[in-house]
Amino acid sequence: MQHGMGRMIGDIAVERIMEYEAPFFVPHEVFREATPEALAPHRHWLEPNAMDPETGKLILPFQSYLVRTKHHTILIDTCIGCGKNITHRPEWFQRTDQTWLNNLRAAGIEAEAIDYVFCTHLHADHCGWNTSFVDGRWVPTFPNAKYVFSKIEYAAAEARNDIIFRESALPIMEAGQAQLVETDFALDDNVWLQSTPGHTAGHVAVNLASNGHSAVMCGDLIHSPIQCVHPEWSPKFDLDKPLAAETRRNFLASNAESGQLVLTAHFPSPSMGHVVVEGDAFQFKYVDD
Repeated sequence: MQHGMGRMIGDIAVERIMEYEAPFFVPHEVFREATPEALAPHRHWLEPNAMDPETGKLILPFQSYLVRTKHHTILIDTCIGCGKNITHRPEWFQRTDQTWLNNLRAAGIEAEAIDYVFCTHLHADHCGWNTSFVDGRWVPTFPNAKYVFSKIEYAAAEARNDIIFRESALPIMEAGQAQLVETDFALDDNVWLQSTPGHTAGHVAVNLASNGHSAVMCGDLIHSPIQCVHPEWSPKFDLDKPLAAETRRNFLASNAESGQLVLTAHFPSPSMGHVVVEGDAFQFKYVDD
């Protein structure tokens, strides 16, 4: 069963909440190995969905996953947000676009209805809507939610103490809504975390299971379907590139074997699919949206 931008994982309804999707970066500026020569054999399947034929840029969505179990209403990651002082990406600086919040409402969910926010990691485009600027200060967007952060991830962000931490994580802690957990934390039998380090120190994937069906939201352990073919390609955003490559290959191999549904953060729409073995690497087979 599926509906709109969503699917059922047993009794769990999963729906994508989109902020925007666009050609975003030139491959070789992010993956140093992704020269035009290295990409040439793959353009036929990358274009036009994963790579824009006109600009040559990889196409990325920025989105969250809304997860509704019988017990909880959950968000996995919260995109970029509004009013954030993200200077390293001009297109993310002081955004006023309410599309993401409107799309959440269009899914029938008001901010008050969210029980848990799971953050795979604390980068700008994954935790921005954690907070909103109200009456001169940053406050939790979801007043009734517990925000689940990996202890390792929160500690690393706290040590950096950058604007992302100060605007999108610290106010959650100050409001008493943060829940710092181990990287194998389980909410219940439906939802649990899996340690997937490399992109950041405490990066986690989020596992979902119900009635014999399962899925995993991979966060940023993989950014583009080209990395299924080249798991060794670690983008410049990865904190520990060799570790990220090892985590990525292990993740792809285990999911190819299990055949479970993979929910990606940044693969082009429909963003969900199955990993299959192809030669000594992998390919991503999208499900129909």
